[in-house]
Amino acid sequence: MSVEPVPASITLDPQFRVGTVDRRLFGSFVEHLGRCVHTGVFEPGHPAADARGFRTDVLELVRRLGTTVVRYPGGNFVSGYRWEDGVGPREQRPTRLDLAWHSTETNAFGTDEFLAWCRAAQVEPMLAVNLGTRGVQEAVDLLEYCNHPGGTRLSDLRRAHGASAPYDVRLWCLGNEMDGPWQIGHRPAADYGRLAAATGRAMRLVDPGIELVACGSSSPSMPTFATWEAAVLEECFDVVDHVSLHSYHDPSGRTPSAYLAGAHALDLAIGSVTATADHVAARLRSRKRLGVAVDEWNVWYMSRWTDPDPDAWPEAPPLLEDTYDDVDATMVASLLVTLLRHADRVAIGCLAQLVNVIAPIRTDPGGRAWTQPTFAPFARIAAAARGGVLRVEPRVATYEAESGDVPLLDAAATYDDATGRLSLVLVNRSEDAPVRTTVDARGFPGLVPEGRLELEVAPLSWSVVELAPDR
Repeated sequence: MSVEPVPASITLDPQFRVGTVDRRLFGSFVEHLGRCVHTGVFEPGHPAADARGFRTDVLELVRRLGTTVVRYPGGNFVSGYRWEDGVGPREQRPTRLDLAWHSTETNAFGTDEFLAWCRAAQVEPMLAVNLGTRGVQEAVDLLEYCNHPGGTRLSDLRRAHGASAPYDVRLWCLGNEMDGPWQIGHRPAADYGRLAAATGRAMRLVDPGIELVACGSSSPSMPTFATWEAAVLEECFDVVDHVSLHSYHDPSGRTPSAYLAGAHALDLAIGSVTATADHVAARLRSRKRLGVAVDEWNVWYMSRWTDPDPDAWPEAPPLLEDTYDDVDATMVASLLVTLLRHADRVAIGCLAQLVNVIAPIRTDPGGRAWTQPTFAPFARIAAAARGGVLRVEPRVATYEAESGDVPLLDAAATYDDATGRLSLVLVNRSEDAPVRTTVDARGFPGLVPEGRLELEVAPLSWSVVELAPDR
């Protein structure tokens, strides 16, 4: 027995725009966690490895994914990381205990390898500094190593390690999830804000052109959500360019529709963070508007996590290697729609993570690399979303979820003035009925001669539609 489609309608007009698609929205994340680095992006001796140990089969998939920026080296890992351990001759690098993930880290892959890998992958690096166990001096030293041309001990050390030109890293995270009690070096918001401000000011003395991201909340469910951002930004507002927000979604124990409502919850969280940042701006009499860096987001079956053996410290153990399905892919599409909808304030997005760890790309040690269902929506939307983001307000039935009344249809649209291409992303959250959408596109007579489109999306699925002018 067929189910009647749910009617929906949207109106598109090229004059009503939210903002411009920032290509940094389509970023990802590489952390020293599980097999993301070792036997993920890096596996010397693998049949597909190049002379540097980079898996070229993974590099090809990263390019196909459309990734634009990659955050490194953490994540929780960074809060106990000594960056000096990961540069110079590999045979001289120390092996350390990684307290964040209860593993042993060989440091065979570090800053130099990551930045060389970024060039091979054709992505922009986003480096995080350790503000857990370290502070101002170590962050300044890493920046000098990466960005100063030469003539100092650290910049000449980089040159001696084979990188004669500066790496010119523009994006820097001032720590990671410092609101979380699990974080090494966790501290109160005001204390972290003062440390972030001092670190950022010192870093700008080395390179005034860098962009800085302050740690916002590790989750909207944290009891300190929004109050953390307010206290932190009171201390470092004038120093930073962005504030971070992390958002993970666990399908376990939820109906598909309740699970897919998580993108609506992210929508509300972004609004709360921007409102908080703007409140601080008003208190400081500032016209500055901070960007939001959603630099960790994904589907994560957190309920499957088991605590590690306290007596074992394995090297690159298989951790968080979730297997995804088509509903998870629909969730990824909906989360990307949410980031696009906030293109006026969301400047950076990082799918966490890139390989093996809750990732769209998986590998076998010594064997093949392949993609998960979540790969397709990311790659498709990253390729299609160009130019300006149009205002889209679907008229459709809603259902009740934890975050409130959630529309059955989630949608975003972009229009590229340079190519004349119109792209629509549609997500159906209904578990049993297709959504039939009438699109009023009279503002695009060259693309839609009759000014109207009829599009249907199957239950719990996503679709991308692109319209291009005849050339």
